[in-house]
Amino acid sequence: MPTRLLLVWLINAATLFALPHLLAAVQIDSFTTALFAALVLGLVNTLIRPILILLTLPVTFLTLGLFVFVINGLMFWAVADLVHGFQVASFGSAVLAAFVYSVISWALSALLIRR
Repeated sequence: MPTRLLLVWLINAATLFALPHLLAAVQIDSFTTALFAALVLGLVNTLIRPILILLTLPVTFLTLGLFVFVINGLMFWAVADLVHGFQVASFGSAVLAAFVYSVISWALSALLIRR
């Protein structure tokens, strides 16, 4: 189990490190910064995101679930604001970057990690 967690963390960090090559609005200084940002992003998504989703449930319901993209963008933008060496140009860029990050991380995890 700890090996799987470490592998997921490395996949997320590698995805985060590759993101500036796909989106010019995202900047990451080093792989060490990507490791730290992936750790903080994982903690924020584990601890804060469920509370935000619960609090915004009526809006999420009215938008047929699309408000979750806004929440993901907010989490991504907040982590970029917290971690030195990780920048996102705007909120719209954060929403797009969070979506691309999620898709790539999911695909790599599905390919590299066996259940």
